[in-house]
Amino acid sequence: MTQHTGLVAAFVKAVIATNPDYDALDRVYLTNRVLALVGDGALALTTATTNTIDLKNELVDFAQQQDQIGASVPERDILGAQLMDLYTPAPSTVNRTFWKQYARSPQAATEYFHQLSESNDYIQTRQIAKNIRYLAPTDYGDLEITINLSKPEKDPKAIAAAAKQKSNHSYPQCQLCLENEGYLGRLDFPARSNHRIIRFDINGHHWGFQYSPYAYFNEHSIFLDTIHEPMHITRQTFVNLLHIVDIWPHYFVGSNADLPIVGGSMLAHEHYQGGRHTFPMAVAPLDYAFAWPAHADVSCGVVHWPMSCIRLTASKEAPLIAAAENVRSAWQEYSDESLDIRAYTGGTQHHTVTPIARRTASGDYQLDLVLRDNQTSSKYPDGIFHPHQDVQHIKKENIGLIEVMGLAVLPARLKSELAEVEKFVLGQPNAMKEYHRPWADQLAHAHAGQITADNVHGIVQQAVGQVFRRVLLDAGVFKRDDAGQAGFKQFVRALTQSAK
Repeated sequence: MTQHTGLVAAFVKAVIATNPDYDALDRVYLTNRVLALVGDGALALTTATTNTIDLKNELVDFAQQQDQIGASVPERDILGAQLMDLYTPAPSTVNRTFWKQYARSPQAATEYFHQLSESNDYIQTRQIAKNIRYLAPTDYGDLEITINLSKPEKDPKAIAAAAKQKSNHSYPQCQLCLENEGYLGRLDFPARSNHRIIRFDINGHHWGFQYSPYAYFNEHSIFLDTIHEPMHITRQTFVNLLHIVDIWPHYFVGSNADLPIVGGSMLAHEHYQGGRHTFPMAVAPLDYAFAWPAHADVSCGVVHWPMSCIRLTASKEAPLIAAAENVRSAWQEYSDESLDIRAYTGGTQHHTVTPIARRTASGDYQLDLVLRDNQTSSKYPDGIFHPHQDVQHIKKENIGLIEVMGLAVLPARLKSELAEVEKFVLGQPNAMKEYHRPWADQLAHAHAGQITADNVHGIVQQAVGQVFRRVLLDAGVFKRDDAGQAGFKQFVRALTQSAK
């Protein structure tokens, strides 16, 4: 027989058991804190669950039923985060515990912080579990495909309510600012009452470390500058990235590029992303190694990858930073008109890099530098080195750090749209979007007589993987044909023969 206990009492018990800032003497105080948020009537409620997130959700349901809050997703999230804030230790306690665990090992520290960020519902594990994930074998290795179903769609009620509010908010300045820690949230800004940030320094400059609420990979982390300033890739970027993998040697860390089109979606705030995950690009072999006399302590090579990537490896940070900065500065000024590669048009800069740092199994430092060019043209108004129009039915967004490394983050619309594509190639009645038709026709022709109800799902999934392969090829500045690879070798020659 299921045992029922008081809902509020069960939630308070979970708070005391987990949050070292409270003990049994705080039971009455915590009970009143909960009632202030959800209403006194919650005292009469019983529950059969002991899962803290389920307890929180039941309290939020009750508050909504009692008109303490509205039914919109943001209002529910704001209240839920306030409840889980009670469950979460204060920022100072979290930081002390993290660095105490770090004295044991970096892994112990991140395991503590990651587990806390999941158990307090800051990392949206239940939402993330909805994502569709699979591998797509290609001639560049197994690419990772994700259809992103974790981020909730915009709530029409919340949009309407937010439209009636004044939109002159300037605090926090963006969703990556340090001031998000503990922020209540708004209808148009995410709830962050249960958010915690680990503080650390890079050469005396203050930074923060947190996890992504909607993780795309294992222990998806964000390293953020505590000052709100735009993204920029300079020599200091390489210093910062290698410092981070010194602190967290079991994590990789990388930066989005700092220019529109080839950069990420948050160019207004300097930040990096990292985590405990091995991406397809990290295990890609070299097409060839090359000698660089000016940097004899650095092993150099061109990676076998759809995008144009130079890999640098060294046992010490200083020579690696010097070589990386030479690549960056040389690429910033490099043009090859025959390949539509132009460093500038007028005074507008087009070249930058997407850098990724890691420690190798032998303990060496490694930097992958992906060459980026953000030009547009009349033929390619979205970007010459951007997904071209014929693949935008699958992916039209910027190719940022995560995609560069071989993980496709595809829009939620594809879940239903691809189901209609499956019906189309089976010859069944369907509501397929017209923009999928050229691709679907090719797919049906390529597998004529082979597609069945049993295998159609796998065929379409793998075809999406091949489209993502093409997306990455589109984003590569030196194409994988003879002319492109000859051009890449010419850049490498110019780089290694320079006086620097």
